[in-house]
Amino acid sequence: MKCPYCGHHDTQVKDSRPSEDGTTIKRRRHCSHCDARFTTLERVQLRELVVVKRDGTRKPFDRDKIMRSMLMATRKRPIQADALEQAVNRIVRELEHYGTDGADVPSPHIGEMVMDALRTLDQVAYIRYASVYRDFTEKGDFEAFVKHMDGGEER
Repeated sequence: MKCPYCGHHDTQVKDSRPSEDGTTIKRRRHCSHCDARFTTLERVQLRELVVVKRDGTRKPFDRDKIMRSMLMATRKRPIQADALEQAVNRIVRELEHYGTDGADVPSPHIGEMVMDALRTLDQVAYIRYASVYRDFTEKGDFEAFVKHMDGGEER
């Protein structure tokens, strides 16, 4: 692993710990050249995912994009970072098993999965994400969404 500080290629693992859900391994590393310490995360990747956007374009899947959107939705909310990380890990694992015959993943499927994950974490974050994902343009859109949500009909 290349040192992020000096670029030297000889770094040593000093400590490894699995995450709570067992999907990642956090490794503390040491650079023998500049004496810096840094952390890396290791994840299993079952297959390369390709996302098909609504306009038909195909893009490589970006796990960090899901995390950024969930962080934005949960900003200033009492959500633990570990809970978000676990939710993203669950989404990614589910996507990797989706269409295991090599099928591409439609972006609306990912959006719905993120909404489902946020709904279980925090209602306000769920509404924030839905307002962007579903493109709310006026107050009535929010009211209708919350009304359906309270009635248990919204998905």
